Amino acid sequence: MSRFAKCAAVVMISLAISACSSNNELDETLSKQSPEALYTQARTSMELGNFSKAVRTLEALDSRYPFGAHKTQVQLDLIYAYYKLNDPASGIANIDRFIRLNPTHPDIDYVYYMRGLVNMQSDSYMFHDMLGIDRTDRDPKHAMQAFKDFERLIKMYPNSKYAADAQQRMQWLKDRLARYSIDVAEYYLKMNAWSAAAVRAQSVMETYPGTPSTERALEIMAEAYKELGQEKLREHVLQVMKANYPDNKLVAG
Repeated sequence: MSRFAKCAAVVMISLAISACSSNNELDETLSKQSPEALYTQARTSMELGNFSKAVRTLEALDSRYPFGAHKTQVQLDLIYAYYKLNDPASGIANIDRFIRLNPTHPDIDYVYYMRGLVNMQSDSYMFHDMLGIDRTDRDPKHAMQAFKDFERLIKMYPNSKYAADAQQRMQWLKDRLARYSIDVAEYYLKMNAWSAAAVRAQSVMETYPGTPSTERALEIMAEAYKELGQEKLREHVLQVMKANYPDNKLVAG
């Protein structure tokens, strides 16, 4: 092992020992406090943006006083703190637990809203977003689940104060899912899988109408039908394009 590697290893070990020591000291401090003091400390940490400390305090409160006066609020705060820490696995676990144990809670609409936000968070790649890298080709399962979460919120609680924002996020998710399907259809075109390309593009028209991907879906269908010798289907697609996208190169002039 090089001298640099040895030094790096020593630093990492020192940091780990320091973190463990700090965590142990925090755990010891938390164990001596009343539930009221713990909750006040957790709220202060959240207000200061120290969500890591807030989570440790809330987790201690949740485990030691599961039937305390702040039990449901502690769980709601934990959901938000996990979201702020970008810990979707813990967030979803706590959300599902809350829904299971408190299905009629006055803030249950907020919990469904947070479920959508957490799943959107799972779908995003922070560094790609910062660099402006388009990664709509990634697995859309979390985006699809987020769409379902927001859809459920709107159907079950149409008057919720979160419904309007959920509706806007659903539109963004529709665009994201439509772009993913277009990427798949483009791949089929490259593979000369004309039928598969046409079917995938058609699914965009049926499932995500009104999205910016609609025009490209029609172009793919026109190309695929041409290659398949399906002239009637191609002519129908071109008519739709002429009515909706008269400036498109396939129908202009």
